[in-house]
Amino acid sequence: MRVGRPPLVLHRTLPAPCPYLKGRIEQRVVVSLEETPAGTFDRLSQTGFRRSHAFAYRPACPGCRACVPIRIPTSAFAPDRTQRRILTRNAGLIAAEKRAVASREHYALFKAYVTSRHGDGDMAQMTFADYRAMIEDAVEGTRTIEHRDDEGRLVAVALVDRLADGLSAVYSFFDAEQERRSLGTYVVLEMVMRARAEGLAYVYLGYWIADSRKMAYKSRFRPSEVMVDGSWQAFTDVATGEEG
Repeated sequence: MRVGRPPLVLHRTLPAPCPYLKGRIEQRVVVSLEETPAGTFDRLSQTGFRRSHAFAYRPACPGCRACVPIRIPTSAFAPDRTQRRILTRNAGLIAAEKRAVASREHYALFKAYVTSRHGDGDMAQMTFADYRAMIEDAVEGTRTIEHRDDEGRLVAVALVDRLADGLSAVYSFFDAEQERRSLGTYVVLEMVMRARAEGLAYVYLGYWIADSRKMAYKSRFRPSEVMVDGSWQAFTDVATGEEG
């Protein structure tokens, strides 16, 4: 007798104010990864779920479908002129992938970043213990990729989940004072180059939200794919409802 996979236990969060779109309500469907067999998170990621700590989640907001899962197919991606300049500008940075372990050096950069960019948000109040939980309450394939300049100074960190078919960008932070480097874009570009070199098909960027300044930037990485009605499709103005 063939035994199938055990059913996933889904939980729905209580309604809360949306952190991205003013006046809207957020709800999520949540799965505890500690209660699921190996490989479950990979499959969930392929269907549009994201990870936070030891949970995978997807938006399930009443009357709203603004959050659109987006990923970059690494073999097809071609940086545009601006992105090529960013790659050239940061060619001297050295990237190192490491185990996901919180450090005081990383936390200092994180604290400066969130204070500068998101000073009115909850993340600006995170203690080192909170930061450690974000980094270390993870899955087996979670890593940090740190970026240093030629003098060894830490300028950016990406928290990344390794999946069977790609890399999933969980969170990144960087030296916000070095605006000319466009480090937020560079971190994503480096991730794409890393995945491509390893033969990984995708870089998962989470959710694209057209009307959110914090999330709309993800549409600048082309070609890319978005999940519409349960299937991955090429990102087009028609498919996403974006005005061209």
